[in-house]
Amino acid sequence: MSDTAERAAVAERAARAGAAVASERFRSDIAVERKGKDDVVTEADRAAQRTVIEAIREAFPHDAIVGEEEDERKTVPDEGAAWVIDPIDGTNNYVRGIRVWGTAVAAVVDGEPVAAATVAPALDDVYTADADGAYRNGEPMTVSDVDDPRRGAVDPTLWWDFDSRDEYARACEAVVRRFNDLRRLGAAQIVLPTVAAGGLEGTLSNLRANPWDSVAGVFMVRQAGGRATDLAGDRWRHDSTGLVVSNGHLHDEVLAAARAIEDRE
Repeated sequence: MSDTAERAAVAERAARAGAAVASERFRSDIAVERKGKDDVVTEADRAAQRTVIEAIREAFPHDAIVGEEEDERKTVPDEGAAWVIDPIDGTNNYVRGIRVWGTAVAAVVDGEPVAAATVAPALDDVYTADADGAYRNGEPMTVSDVDDPRRGAVDPTLWWDFDSRDEYARACEAVVRRFNDLRRLGAAQIVLPTVAAGGLEGTLSNLRANPWDSVAGVFMVRQAGGRATDLAGDRWRHDSTGLVVSNGHLHDEVLAAARAIEDRE
């Protein structure tokens, strides 16, 4: 097995293990803590992250770990091998008993993802991507072929704080004025593979995405034939400002909508 293939296998194995831990506590009387005014965390997040890390360390004990919770590093190194983890993406959905959440793991080498997995146990879906393509439940997935904005559905993703609600409102307006419909799933690492699988034509934000919210899913979209850029239209990477993702056919329209959030167009 090549190094990249091994990383893909470990990403899926680790994501499955973390998701199983989170699933055991889903819809239970779990205590909810606040990391900030608008951000929540539970013991399930921490336990799932520890389980993911244990699975990775068994195979790659010396790689860097980038994780949302606890004291793991928060930035992706530009050199060497690393793993980017979100133990429960969509925690706000999780604590409300909404099924749209998942455990995301990405393997990165020299700043670029080489494998990814997002396991959504409450939805019974497993999304993966490797050097050869992207898959949902083991079957190849591709972005949609929709090329008419009037048939497109787009999700304004990530979270705008209460002091940025004017931007949130402009994001929603930009979508509904340009596309057939708006979706708001509330979990970026579910939204991105949904674009990869053709369920959405795009997702957008003017914000800088945390790597755990984005790296795995962006890799899936690209491996499924889609496109991801920053607000300038340049190729997206883990430290970009703005997240503009599409099926490729509608990228100019999704980019225009993202730029409209800050009145760039």
